[in-house]
Amino acid sequence: MTWTCLRATGPQACVLDISVSPNGKRTAAEGWHDGALRVRLAAPPVDGKANAALVAWLADAIGCPKRDVSLLRGDTARRKQLQIDRPADDVAAWLATLGLPQPE
Repeated sequence: MTWTCLRATGPQACVLDISVSPNGKRTAAEGWHDGALRVRLAAPPVDGKANAALVAWLADAIGCPKRDVSLLRGDTARRKQLQIDRPADDVAAWLATLGLPQPE
């Protein structure tokens, strides 16, 4: 299965496009927005709290240490790119477990 939001950047690294919505009731993946995984965050967009919550949630969800997930782009934007120091196949397998319909 091919995911438009995921690109391999090497054998042990990939980039994931995420669209965030801060100030949610809970942190969870909700679906797709413009080719990116849409994630609702239970953190305010103040002083980097939303970015820190996103990195922590993604690392926990994928099952890797937080040091393996870093923000590449979108520090103050809703659209973000995160580098994950894991094979793209591992992240694609995690995306498949979310039970979300494939983006169009």
